[in-house]
Amino acid sequence: MASASSAAQSGGADAPAYTSGYKNTVLWLLVLAYTFNFIDRTIISTIGQAIKVDLKLSDQQLGWLGGLAFALLYTTLGIPIARLAERWNRVNIISIAIVVWSGFTALCGLATSFVQLLLFRVGVGVGEAGLSPPAHSLISDYFEPKKRASALSIYSFGIPLGTMFGAIAGGWIAQNVSWQAAFMLVGLPGVLVAIAIKLFIKEPPRGWSDRQGGLIGATEAESETPGAVGREASEAGAPPSPDKAVKPPSIAAVSKRLFGSWGMFNMVAGITVASFAGYGTGQYAPPYFIRMFGLDLATVGLAIGLIAGLSNGAGTLLGGFLTDWASKRNTRWYALVPAIGLILATPIYILAYTRDSYQLAWAILLIPGILHYTYLGPTFGVVQNAMDVRMRATAVAVLFFVLNLIALGFGPPFCGWTIDQFARAAWTDMGMAGNFITACPGGIAPEGADAATAAACKSAMAQGTRSGMVANLLIYAWAGVHYLLAAITLPKDIARARAAADAGDAAAAAAARA
Repeated sequence: MASASSAAQSGGADAPAYTSGYKNTVLWLLVLAYTFNFIDRTIISTIGQAIKVDLKLSDQQLGWLGGLAFALLYTTLGIPIARLAERWNRVNIISIAIVVWSGFTALCGLATSFVQLLLFRVGVGVGEAGLSPPAHSLISDYFEPKKRASALSIYSFGIPLGTMFGAIAGGWIAQNVSWQAAFMLVGLPGVLVAIAIKLFIKEPPRGWSDRQGGLIGATEAESETPGAVGREASEAGAPPSPDKAVKPPSIAAVSKRLFGSWGMFNMVAGITVASFAGYGTGQYAPPYFIRMFGLDLATVGLAIGLIAGLSNGAGTLLGGFLTDWASKRNTRWYALVPAIGLILATPIYILAYTRDSYQLAWAILLIPGILHYTYLGPTFGVVQNAMDVRMRATAVAVLFFVLNLIALGFGPPFCGWTIDQFARAAWTDMGMAGNFITACPGGIAPEGADAATAAACKSAMAQGTRSGMVANLLIYAWAGVHYLLAAITLPKDIARARAAADAGDAAAAAAARA
C-alpha cells in the first residue's frame, strides 16, 4: 500500500500529505463498505418472492420490509451519528456501523414471521445509518472540490456493485439453499470489511483537501493542523481525541444551506424523487420477471445483477466524471447532466417493461441505467462543495433523512400498493369473485384450488406487476424536471454557498485560535 503521509505540503510542518495511491486505497475501501451496505439493504428485492410465498405476504407488506422498516431508524439515527462524526473519529464510527448492520442481516435469516423479519430489518437500518455521512465527510477531506463529484461517484459505485452481488448471490443461494441462508451468508463477511477499514484508513484533518486546493487561507490552515483539530491524523495510527474546541454549525444552519436556495432545493428534490422511483421499482424488478415469465430466482438474480453492475455502474461513474469535466465550463451541468439522463431514461425503461420477451427486455435494460444513474455523483458533489468543513457529515445525514424517509421509506410500499391495486383490478376484470389478496395469498392460488383459479391468480399477479411498474417508472421524468429547475439558478446558488462556507470556515478557525 502507498504511504499514508509524507512531508507536509501546507498548513505547517505537522500537517500530513497523503499520496494519490493512499487516497485511492481509502476510497476503494469505502466503496467496498458501501457495496456490502447495498448488498444487505437490497438483497430482499431479489429473494422477496421466496419470502412472499413462504410467509404469505402481500406486495405492500413486502414493500414495508424493503422500505419503512429499514428506513425508519436509518434516517432518524443518521443525524445524531453525523453530529458525532463532525467531532469524533469517523473511521471508528464506520467500522462499528458495519459490524452492527452485518450482524442484523445475518439475524434476518432466523426470522420465522413477518414481525420478526420487520424488526431485524430495523436493526439493519440502525447499523447502515453510520456509513454514508462520515464516509462523505472523509472523502471530501481527502479529495479537493474539483475532483469531489468524481470521487463521490466512485463511492456511489458501491450501489450498483452491491445490487449486482446481492442479486446474483442472493438469487443463487435462495434458489439452491433457502432465503434464510442467503441473509446469513451475505451478512457475516461484512465484519471483515470493518476490520480492514479500522486497520488501514487514517483520520485526516478537517478540510485537508480544501487547503491543498487553496480554498482555505493560510491562517486557517495553521489553525486546522492536527494539533489544533484534535490531532486527527496520527502517524502511529492511534485514534484522535475528540475535538471539543470547535463546535460544528447547527442543524438549522446546515438545513438552511441545503434547502435555502432554489437550485439546492431542486437538486435535493430531484435526487429524492428519483430515489423514490428507484427504490420502488428496484424492489419489484426481480419479482416482475419471475411472475411475468416464470423464471427462477437464480436466473433472475444473475440477470438483474449483471444489468445493475454494468449499466447502473457505468452511469454512476459517468455522471461524476462527466460533470467534473463539464462544470469547469458552467456549473449548470451539475443539474443538467442528471436532468437529461433521467428524462431520456424514462421511456426506455417503460419500453423494457412492456416487452413480451424477457431476453429483449434485459437487452433494453442495459441502456437506461447508464442515463439514469448519472444523478448521484453531481448531486453529492454539489452538496459537499456548498458546505463548511464541519457541516459535511451533517449535510449528508440531513439529505439522507429527507431522501430515505420519503424514497426508501415509502417508495417500495407505494410501488407494492400500486401493484396490489392493479392486481385486484385485473382479478375483477377476469370475472373472479372475492378479493385478490385473500383469494390468492402470497400472489398464488391456495392448495387445492382448481386450475381456473390458479391460472387467474397467476395472470392477475403478472398483469398487476407490469402495470404497477410502468406507473412508477414515470416518476423518473418528474425527477428530471426538478433538475432542470435547479439549473436555472444553480451557478449563483453555488457561488453564494461557497462564499458562506469560506466565511464559516474562517470563523471556525478564529474560534479555535481564541
